[in-house]
Amino acid sequence: MPAPARPATGRPRLLVLASTFPAHPDDGVPAFVLDLARQEAVEFDTAVLTPRVAGAARSETIDGVRVRRFPYFPRRFEDLADGAILDNLKADRKRLLQVPALLVAQYLAVRRAVRAARPDVIHAHWAIPQGLVTALAAPGVPLVVTTHGGDVYALRAAPLVRLKRWVFGRSAHVTTVNDEMRDRLTEWGVDPARSSVIPMGVDLAPALAARQDTARRPGHVVAVGRLVEKKGFGNLVEALRGIDEVDWSLTVVGDGPWRERLERQAAGLPVEFLGQRGKSEVLATLASATVVALPSVPAANGDQEGLPVTLLEAAAVGAAIVASDLPGIREVVRDDTSGLLVPPGDVDALRAALVRALTDDDARQRYQDGAVAAAAEYATERIGARYRDVLRSALDRATAPRA
Repeated sequence: MPAPARPATGRPRLLVLASTFPAHPDDGVPAFVLDLARQEAVEFDTAVLTPRVAGAARSETIDGVRVRRFPYFPRRFEDLADGAILDNLKADRKRLLQVPALLVAQYLAVRRAVRAARPDVIHAHWAIPQGLVTALAAPGVPLVVTTHGGDVYALRAAPLVRLKRWVFGRSAHVTTVNDEMRDRLTEWGVDPARSSVIPMGVDLAPALAARQDTARRPGHVVAVGRLVEKKGFGNLVEALRGIDEVDWSLTVVGDGPWRERLERQAAGLPVEFLGQRGKSEVLATLASATVVALPSVPAANGDQEGLPVTLLEAAAVGAAIVASDLPGIREVVRDDTSGLLVPPGDVDALRAALVRALTDDDARQRYQDGAVAAAAEYATERIGARYRDVLRSALDRATAPRA
């Protein structure tokens, strides 16, 4: 198939593929794909194709971004893409039945979208399934793949690694969210000239408003994220259980398969589980914290954080951050400058860091100031401009005259 031609008039057409996408802009599901699509729409005629989730419109337009959701399983049982696919599979192995259905439905949906809209470039979030499906369904369209963590750190079986290498080999460019992940891509044969470290961004304006409008609660610890193994919230509860130096309370925002066991573990402690909340409420809760904790750990299947958007939001609201020393996290949090870093899974070290952040006023102010400065580097406008550069370069290479 010949390379697509750039439109003679109008803006180039971009098709964005994702499997985690909010049903509504403020429903609490991570919205980094939507936030980035808004920035991509500054230069590209942007459409998003994503699996159907309960309560979402089949098609809609959000801030100039057209969104279409395709069905892939009988609606009554269709929940594989409601949140993170790997976590959903781990929580209920019966969801494996939905995997082939999702792959086939996505393949057909991409084929239809390519025939109808003739995109000039495709941006696939996650190598599997979106990158794989695009490489099969639209081999003639320039493909940019963004890896977020699970699609690099997990899926480690040799056949899956070979499959990922095949996808990357057919991509015009591959982006990832931290340096360690890029090194792994290089090991898998991705030319460094075709890869970049570009994390997701954070919208600074709502974070600033939350910081200005919300009073911090003394002794208040906040943790935000899906309640799954890699978030390490069980270690956080155990670390707080042993703190007697200061009165504390913990608010956990998020939902997931580990909620019941975490509630049992926290019984009798000043811990509140809010469940999933919208972005505005999440920002207000983060802004109310004396300390925001991200005690992430590598999961048994190898999955771990790439660079959690919650970390960027916590930094943007000026929180004092205590976090695990993992590759993506340490690119934002500089130990004892913009927060405190502890070895993943070390409950004693986590407890000591929490005590210091809760009790040392001077250090806490330093962490808050450092976090705000760090967040400025991840403003959505800056990140969006970098992704537009990548997409434009992929399109230009595809449409350049061939010798």
